Amino acid sequence: MRIRGPRQRVCLPRGFRFSCGLAGIKASGRPDLALAEAPQGAAAAAVFTRNRAAAAPVLVGRARLVLSRGRLRAVLVNSGNANAGNGPAGVRAAETCCAALARQLGVAPGSVLPSSTGIIGVPFPAQKVVAAVPGLAEGLRSGEPALRAFGRAIMTTDLRPKLASASFSRNGRRVCVAGVVKGAGMIQPDMATMLAYIFTDVAAAPSALRRLLKPAVDASFNAISVDSDTSTNDTVLLLASGASGADLAGVQGPFSEALRGVCRSLAEQVVRDGEGARHLVRLQVRGAASAAEASTAARSVANSPLVKTAWAGCDPNWGRILAALGKAAFPFDPARASIAIGPHRVFAKGRALAFDRKAAHRLMQRPEYSIRVDLGRGRAELEFLTCDLTHEYIRINAEYST
Repeated sequence: MRIRGPRQRVCLPRGFRFSCGLAGIKASGRPDLALAEAPQGAAAAAVFTRNRAAAAPVLVGRARLVLSRGRLRAVLVNSGNANAGNGPAGVRAAETCCAALARQLGVAPGSVLPSSTGIIGVPFPAQKVVAAVPGLAEGLRSGEPALRAFGRAIMTTDLRPKLASASFSRNGRRVCVAGVVKGAGMIQPDMATMLAYIFTDVAAAPSALRRLLKPAVDASFNAISVDSDTSTNDTVLLLASGASGADLAGVQGPFSEALRGVCRSLAEQVVRDGEGARHLVRLQVRGAASAAEASTAARSVANSPLVKTAWAGCDPNWGRILAALGKAAFPFDPARASIAIGPHRVFAKGRALAFDRKAAHRLMQRPEYSIRVDLGRGRAELEFLTCDLTHEYIRINAEYST
């Protein structure tokens, strides 16, 4: 199945409208509000952050998906303010904004899900959002330009919008899956600041969507890291309008493939746009005793500042990778392990191997390359996407709130 990227024409799901607007939250004056609506309603499933300091919109969103039994009419997103660390006032602000939109659309407040991204601990300007709601609702449009505008409005430190889509046909019915994501820093999802919205026109029950979303997230958004930080606001929301007329029960195989492909593409786009990142590293962990062990090993390597700075300098210093594996919380045995940088095997059976350091250095100067680790403990494997750590990352985050 072909997955279309952000520069290709979108396979646009039917049954959705999109809008973006200005509430004056961002000092830059750029769009900071986005709205997605399913006029006939949509089945919904979501995966939220496991950060214990979860933001107000995450708390409200979790509750609303339960109370609505997984049925939504709209999602209201703002960028520039995370509405996190604001206590009960933050929850009231999220509810106030959703209620204002619900009145404008003529729907139940509980059918509107809030999302926020931006600076933590700044009081949320609910009245600015409420004042902008009428124009936001009036601007609702179907079509690719509207979806792309939605994706741009949710950006913060992102350098570029991120979008992916796929489609397939069964029994004369075409089903589309399209998603947008924002995120460049504070990225190590546990379900970074990362928000992802995936739209499809398949007909499905919320329970069925939940069963398919979790493994798709585990193989994509849960297998990336830019800087090891899990956001207070992480949300992956899947909405199914049913407008294609194709029932999920008859197309589960190709739909699952399309969903996983879109999620993987969006996750990779996040890492490629990592704050200050110059290199995308495909960290391939093999020979793990379990999927959990493979993830633990990958995260230990991908999140080591010493490893990431070596990657920034294109330095084939494999000793840092070995040390990162050795500190991970599983019984690592160097005598059974091996490490390779691209085609260059650098370590095996507890010993350094002779390799062409200059050739490895040239390889690491490429925008993308792979590092393979074999733990020699089992058959589980994982591809984990990550990046280097540069001076630009420090500059962006040192100046973020000022």
